[in-house]
This record gives sequence, C-alpha cells and structure tokens, in this order.
Amino acid sequence: MASLAASAAAAAAAEVTHLTQRDAAEIDEQLMGPLGFSVDQLMELAGLSVAAALAEVYKLNERARVLVICGPGNNGGDGLVAARHLYHFGYRPSICYPKRTPKPLYSGLVTQLESLSIPFIPVEDLPNDLSREFDVIVDAMFGFSFHGILRPPFDHLIQTLVSLSVIGNSDKRPAIVSIDIPSGWHVEEGDVDGGGIKPDMLVSLTAPKLCAKKFTGPHHFLGGRFVPPPILNKYGLQLPPYPGTSMCVRIGKAPSVDISSLRENYISPELLESQVMSDPFDQFLKWFDEAVTAGLREPNAMALTTVNKEGKPSSRMVLLKGVDKQGFVWYTNYGSRKAHDLSENPNAALLFYWNEMNRQVRVEGSVEKVPEEESDKYFHGRPRGSQLGAIVSKQSTVIAGREVLQQAYKELEQKYSDGSLIPKPEYWGGYRLTPTLFEFWQGQQSRLHDRYASIILYSVIHFPENPVCPRTGQHATILAERSRWEYSVEGKELITSSQIFSSCKTSELPQDVSVVIRSRV
Repeated sequence: MASLAASAAAAAAAEVTHLTQRDAAEIDEQLMGPLGFSVDQLMELAGLSVAAALAEVYKLNERARVLVICGPGNNGGDGLVAARHLYHFGYRPSICYPKRTPKPLYSGLVTQLESLSIPFIPVEDLPNDLSREFDVIVDAMFGFSFHGILRPPFDHLIQTLVSLSVIGNSDKRPAIVSIDIPSGWHVEEGDVDGGGIKPDMLVSLTAPKLCAKKFTGPHHFLGGRFVPPPILNKYGLQLPPYPGTSMCVRIGKAPSVDISSLRENYISPELLESQVMSDPFDQFLKWFDEAVTAGLREPNAMALTTVNKEGKPSSRMVLLKGVDKQGFVWYTNYGSRKAHDLSENPNAALLFYWNEMNRQVRVEGSVEKVPEEESDKYFHGRPRGSQLGAIVSKQSTVIAGREVLQQAYKELEQKYSDGSLIPKPEYWGGYRLTPTLFEFWQGQQSRLHDRYASIILYSVIHFPENPVCPRTGQHATILAERSRWEYSVEGKELITSSQIFSSCKTSELPQDVSVVIRSRV
C-alpha cells in the first residue's frame, strides 16, 4: 500500500468538512438510493478502509493481535469486514460479537470469518486484562445513527475500553481504534461528560462527523473512498485527496515523532551461507526475480552514487534497464551531474533496497559508456513520449520554468506527429557498471542481520592458503573461478586500486579471468 506521509501535510492544511447527524443520514440514503450503492458494497469499502488505516500505523510485526468488538448494526458489519481484511494482511484477529444480527448480509460475513478459523469470543470469556492478549482493539459497536441508553453487554464493554484508555503508557496497553464514531459519544457534541472512550485512532467514514472535532488522539484517518461528485457538490464537501491507490488518508497533522525511537524489528527467513549462490550475479538475479514476483513497486529502482575529482559524492535514484554477467546498465543524459562525475572518476556504487522483503544489495565497480548502437536500440524501444522527453530535458541545468519544458515538448510532438523516426540525441545514452563487489543484506531481528560480500578480482593469479578480507579481517573463501588460469609469478605482491587482499601474488592475465571471493560481513 502507498505510504500516507506525502498526503499528511496537505491534509493538515486543508479545511475538512464535518457532517451533522442529519447530513450523514441523508448522504447514506442517497448513496443507497438514486446513486445505486448497496449496503454490502459500502460496508466492504468501509471495512477495507479501516483495515488499511490500522495497518498504516500499527505494524504487523509489533501489534498483530487484534480484537474487534462488533455491535448489532452497520458499524458492527464494518468491523466484521475489517477483521477479514486484517486476516489477509497477516494480522491475527479475534471477534467479540455479542448481539448478532439475523440478516443474510451479517450471517454471510460471520460464515466468511468462520471459514478462516477466526475465533469468536463470547463476552463472558474475554480476559479480565485485555492488554495481556491483544495489541489493538477495534471499537465497532455503534455508529452515527445510534441514540438512546447503552444496554448490556455494551455498557460493560465500553467501560472496559474507557479503563484501558486512561492507562498512562500507550506502549504498554492495546491501542484503541474507533470506527466512524467512538462508541458512546454524541455524534455532534462528542464525549459530553468526559467519561467516554479515548481512542488512539479514529477512522471517519465518508466524511468526518462533527464529534470528530473533539477527537484528541494521535491518529485521525478518513476512509471510504466512494463519495461521488453529486454528493460532494450538493453538500459542499471539502475532503482531502487520497494518495495513490490508498483506501485511507490521514486528517490533520501527523503526531510528532522521536526520530531516535523509529525502528523496525525485521522478521525474515535466515540467509544461510549454504543458500547463497556461488556466483553473485546469479544471487542478484534470484533476488531480483523474487522482488518482481512479489509485485514490489519499481524493483529496478536503484540509488546511484558517484564521486567527482574533488572527492565530493552525490546520489540519486535511477532505473536499472539491463543486467547480465557483464554488469548493470542504466541510461541518462551525458550532460548531467552524474555523467560529469563519471567522466572524472569512473568508480561508482549502486544500492537496491526492497523494503517489503527486508533486503538490500550493494554493488560497487567501474563504469563506462555502453556502445552507441546499444543506446540507440534502447532509445527507439522506449515510448515515443519518453523519447521526446529525453531530447527536451537537459538534466542538471537551470530553466526558467516548467512551461519552457512543456512548450519545447509540444513543438517536438508536432514535429514528429507523422510517426517518423525520432533520432536519439548525442548527449543521451547508457552506462554499464562492471562489479568488483556485491553485498547481500537480509534484515533480521534485534539487528542481527545477515550480510554476505562477494568480491570479484580480475587480475589475481595465486592466493595464499588463508586469504583475509581487509574490510572485515575475516577469513575469506575462494568460491568460484570464472576462467581457468595457469600462470603464477613468485614474489610479486598483489597491488590493485582497491587493495582488496594482502599477501596475494599476481601476473598479467587474459581480460576474461575473474575469481569470486566471498566472506560473511
């Protein structure tokens, strides 16, 4: 799911509409009347929004045990749907549903959850101390249409959540997530007597209700990405834009965070030395294919770091456009800063970071331009819009404004509107990094990460019996020879630009000779 951080600032600055109880009821009637929505459609979208918002804040590896307390109405149905989605997200939901609604819609939701072996816990079987068995509690008891006196067992359940919400340290108690309205609150006036639930998160649906203005918890989200223009226009709704494909968006300013406390406790399969392929190119391709198969967004994105002749580094994200045993290829403007750096210093580093898989790969090596015919072939395989963009964009140069780019693009678009061949500009082409080092990193719990380095030597003839990696001081093992070598010259110590290994002996070799040496770092 797309991160919500980018939308938080914009949403905080915008004036968001808050609905009265009457307007909220009318909007529901119109959605399920002339606008053609059904109750189950709206419930499905609402429940998905709640699950998405919960997952945005309460990470699976920290707060996986979720108790969903459902009431007898639509709010309870939203909770049942949210529980199903949380299950498929990897959470471990349990449900307390004391007053079941005997309608087919609700019976069907219960059947779906039972088919997933999600436990239903009777009120009397709930533990006295919910904090011992649950990390998050979803309050799905009552929504904006509720009015009247709280009756058993919901009066007791709400008081249980009230007692939890007054515990001082929120890290030591379950987080409370209320759907649309904190149960027991007045839909417009909020927590009238001050003795109600104090949720940590409120997920407003369709649009926030007036009582949400009284919400003081750290996380307020809007969910229910289904409001059509007729509703927006009739009620003059001002709602924050949803980022990307997300089903929820944060309302208001994100809570201040102690940066030093931000950390993830990675949970990954152990990367054993026996599992690492002897050829680092093969290992990279294996991981890259797994990242593609997992559906990660732009798995070919990589940070490229270059250094100019003065030793000043610079980094930027580029896209990998080719990889084989000869190296890693990307394309750019030869007038850009990275191109200037590479003309002064051909050494560079790449970093692939696959966050969802807790993996990263570092690659270091030397860089040279790819042959002109290779750049030309790739250029003409791009979409025509991208070809025109490469001509128009003079990377790393200052322009008067974006309209200059847009005007130049329109002129070129008109020039080649007949479909004729667009010539590749001389100042645009590819680079290939030939690796001398790979490092494979797999995040693990308690910062005990797995990391393996593979160093490729292209001019080594003779190795000592116990070569040592100067980066770590650890014993290194020769794993694979790319080409058979038969020469050795005694008494010559290995001298290379990177001074990788000491006590090695060398002689001039054919260019295709390389030896891969790996050590755990």
